[in-house]
Amino acid sequence: MITKDAYQFLAETPPFSSLEEQSLRKLSREMQLEYHPRGACILRQDGPVAEHLSIILSGAVKIFTRTNEGEELLVDYRSGGECFGLLSFLCGAVSMNTVIAAENTCCYLIKRETIHDLIRKDAGFSAACLLPLLKKLVEMTYHEIRDRTLLYGGGDKLLFTNVLGDLATRKVVTASEEVSIREAARIMADHRISSLVLVDTDGLPSGMVTDRDLRNKVVSRGRDVTARVGDIMSATLIKAEAGDYCFEALIKMIRYNIHHLLVTDKGALKGILTNHDLMMLQGVSPLTIAAEIENQDTIDGLAPVAKKIGTITTILIREGARAGTITRIITEINDRLLKKVLEITEARVGKPPLDYCWIVYGSEGRKEQTFRTDQDNAIVYDDPEEKSNKDVERYFSEFSHLMKDSLTRCGFPPCPADYMASNPRWRRPFSAWKKLFSNWINTPTPEALLNALTLFDFRSLHGDTLLAEKLRAFLGRELKDKSLFLAHMAGHAVKNRPPLDFFGRIRCEKKGSRQGTLDIKVNGLAPIIDAVRLSALETKVYSTSTLERLRELKDRDCTIGKFAPELEQAFEFLLSLRLRHQFQQIEERVEPDNFINPSCLGSLEQTMLKESFKLILAVQDAILNKYGSLMVL
Repeated sequence: MITKDAYQFLAETPPFSSLEEQSLRKLSREMQLEYHPRGACILRQDGPVAEHLSIILSGAVKIFTRTNEGEELLVDYRSGGECFGLLSFLCGAVSMNTVIAAENTCCYLIKRETIHDLIRKDAGFSAACLLPLLKKLVEMTYHEIRDRTLLYGGGDKLLFTNVLGDLATRKVVTASEEVSIREAARIMADHRISSLVLVDTDGLPSGMVTDRDLRNKVVSRGRDVTARVGDIMSATLIKAEAGDYCFEALIKMIRYNIHHLLVTDKGALKGILTNHDLMMLQGVSPLTIAAEIENQDTIDGLAPVAKKIGTITTILIREGARAGTITRIITEINDRLLKKVLEITEARVGKPPLDYCWIVYGSEGRKEQTFRTDQDNAIVYDDPEEKSNKDVERYFSEFSHLMKDSLTRCGFPPCPADYMASNPRWRRPFSAWKKLFSNWINTPTPEALLNALTLFDFRSLHGDTLLAEKLRAFLGRELKDKSLFLAHMAGHAVKNRPPLDFFGRIRCEKKGSRQGTLDIKVNGLAPIIDAVRLSALETKVYSTSTLERLRELKDRDCTIGKFAPELEQAFEFLLSLRLRHQFQQIEERVEPDNFINPSCLGSLEQTMLKESFKLILAVQDAILNKYGSLMVL
């Protein structure tokens, strides 16, 4: 029975599956079975070489290498069907790495001499055995060279490794807000600085004056230069902590459209950072694109700038930025672009008859945009008087259709499902939106549930943001004690099960053009997004980003609270796979999609993919246990 099982196992496991039947049967009779408890050291770096090639039947192992400084670095993580020990007895008299059982592990053992013999005599086995090892070693060497190059010359890499305290100007020049404008200008000229921090009578920062303020508020208006400088200062000071990474400063500068940022260390003023500092650190800068967007006043001018946003995405991926960081930066730039389009459209159509708020939802609402993002937007406006209702509708109809066309020209295709403000369903007065949300919650039909899943991730982008905040607060109140609606959402969240078979192996498409692939968005990211949204609505977490929601939920008593830290890592990993896959397709001039081939991933990534899917299953089981019989599947 053991021999039969071993034969079947080898016949399905590369590189042994390439062997002739006679060789397979001989191997299966000679193999031994060995058990390693979790934590057991199987091979030790610089210790004796492996006497056998180990093929993992069940369980998993971690492979480490120790640097000259004594630091242990994770090389790989291998599980069922994968081998270890080959590098050990092919490359010398001592073991190259340390191998430890990550969990209780069973391995089939094949003698070293038998493997040597097969490599010498069977060309097919030799190629199947050695080529993947050679490829992995070449990749490791290439990445080491590339990382060293980036360390010494890659600006964008430094953006994610340097902290603000190392980059910000050490000495900040300050002056009292009571000095004259002329005196402030003289201090700036003497110190050759473009900004001056002003302090109050207690010596605390109260504002800032820049060379731009002097041009726009003094020179161009013929203002009296003997007047108090505090009268022209920018009172809002945007700050960052010295321990923050430079990309955090980059995001703030884009978001608030500022060129100077105060850096504090535990509240004490440490330095000042300028956009020039960051642009000197980088090559192509998101700040440059943000500035180009601000300088445009026509859609024709914005369209070519919008095309450059994809370039920033590819640079960030090349330089190893985290997936969550990439989506945050791209969201900030896209938001800036969208706000500019809204301003241009308002100027063209005229002043709106009522206060309104432009909201976005879907991936845009969750701040999870990647390379290709279609339009998902709506308009909430103040309740009009009955007599002016037609005029209001006429204005917002023209406005939203112009927005649709303008965004299309800027590279944002229309939503195929028509979830756009140009559709009268998605531009309504505030009271109508409240009624619509209430109907969805109290009568959760399949269509209502689909609309809620899409719209409930909304966030405000432009206009009277108070309208969106009031609508969010209404949604929170309306959901109280609505267990039936939440059960319907729970049913949707558990319906999309990750593609794992009974043995924990990844299932892929078996035929057609997608054979051997899986949809990383549908099968991986969407189940996490749905589960996290459910818990956010349960606990009145008002953030819309999946990662932001997870950080808040980890401290809450909710369905997925205990899973939140692991889910955050899994979501980052799956999002990274999607971004890299789409990046590769764009490099190859292929239309980006979400279908990845797990067999093209490294063994560590394949293991992480399996573990991510197992985590999602555990989260879905927790949701099933909570909602039980109320759930509609």
